Amino acid sequence: MDYEVIIGLEVHCQLDTKSKIFSPATAEFGGSPNTHIATVCAALPGSLPVLNEEVLEKAIIAGLALGCQIANFTKFDRKNYFYPDLPKGYQISQFDKPYATGGGVQIKLKDGTEKFINLTRIHMEEDAGKLIHSHDSSINRSYVDLNRAGTPLIEIVSEPDMRSSEEAYVYLNNLKSILRYVRVSDCNMEEGSLRCDANVSIRPRSEKEFRTRVEIKNLNSFKAVKQAIEYEIEWQKDVYSRGETFQQMTKLWDATLLKTIPMRTKENSHDYRYFPEPDLPAFEIPQSKINEIQKSLPELPHEKKLRFISEHKLPEYDAEVLTSEREISEYFEKALSISCDAKKTSNWVKDEVLGIVNKENTSIDKFSVGAERIGGLIALINKGEISGKIAKTVFEDMLTSPDSPERIVEVKGLKVVRDDKEIERIVDSVLEKNQESVLSYQSGKDRALGALVGAVMKESKGKADPKTVNDLLLSKLGPLPQK
Repeated sequence: MDYEVIIGLEVHCQLDTKSKIFSPATAEFGGSPNTHIATVCAALPGSLPVLNEEVLEKAIIAGLALGCQIANFTKFDRKNYFYPDLPKGYQISQFDKPYATGGGVQIKLKDGTEKFINLTRIHMEEDAGKLIHSHDSSINRSYVDLNRAGTPLIEIVSEPDMRSSEEAYVYLNNLKSILRYVRVSDCNMEEGSLRCDANVSIRPRSEKEFRTRVEIKNLNSFKAVKQAIEYEIEWQKDVYSRGETFQQMTKLWDATLLKTIPMRTKENSHDYRYFPEPDLPAFEIPQSKINEIQKSLPELPHEKKLRFISEHKLPEYDAEVLTSEREISEYFEKALSISCDAKKTSNWVKDEVLGIVNKENTSIDKFSVGAERIGGLIALINKGEISGKIAKTVFEDMLTSPDSPERIVEVKGLKVVRDDKEIERIVDSVLEKNQESVLSYQSGKDRALGALVGAVMKESKGKADPKTVNDLLLSKLGPLPQK
């Protein structure tokens, strides 16, 4: 049987705010258990939630960046469910009046196929706390840490538009890139700032109706999302191949066993007994506020990528690497403003700079060599003051020295030698020592000239002006004989 895969993703993104969504308690990650809490987090009698204005603003920014329609009227609801780590016994979320609907994310697959993944909605909600389980020989204990309780989340719900684990993987990467570009979240999956639930079902390609789906909860890495989806597809194929069916259910991904494990039968919306949150009145979002935020949005990654290709004439691959993170694109543009050479700057940033940044597992804004210094180094190459080879040596020094590239070149005497007599002396010496290459050139082998140029550059320690070297060699060797 040839099956079509149907995938929809629900992504929980923690907004990067100082305090929680309904409480003045800090939303900072970590801390000793139960220290980042206030009366609202612990649901003490008489405590009332108050919406954090920064949460609403960042939620709107995310919605607009993803092309959503922002509602002028919205409200919060109570989602009734047993949460051991939410003292209220319910979650404040949004049900029938989410603040954002529509929108989507453009993706491009390895084979060049482009596709638009539509969004259903985005809504705001609070996070639950954390349970810590202790097992020993005598007794099992569970401890509750409320530090995360009330952390502001937006839940981004896609339409079931994805048809493979690759599409889901690319969608998540593009979504993360957009959220980081507009700086509403650090999207740090290790700290739980971005989590994903995957809804997976399959159906024969001849069918139009959806079949029973499985929801895989709390996937905390893109790799896990891809693996879990692939396993689940094969599991469902196996069930159907035996003529059996299964109930709609929620599963967990076991990263050790590399398989999905049933957790519970899946609840539907009526199971949560949603009703309007009585402690938070419905409210309006003025269109003037939405327009103001729309105007303040930065250039988004796909827009910046197209501009780098058209304005700077960069290859698509270069543009993709340079726009993968906002900080990388800003670093490139700052360096370019000094170097005035887009392709050479692109090569240095993506190869030399990012090579070290990725190796050291750091971020480019923490890299020891600032964009201005890289731009200055490239400018020295373009002025002919140093060769590309010498630039690599200067760059090595810049990693541990705060000095400008100009200063390093001056102190170490690395400037290109333009003294024709000195270069001619080196050329004569090289020709005398490399008679085999001279004979090869004289027999019509043009590659021999490159070998002689390389030998002169080596003897001059990379400081000879390459054009002068080339001109002198040709004047002494004459034109390349025709074979």
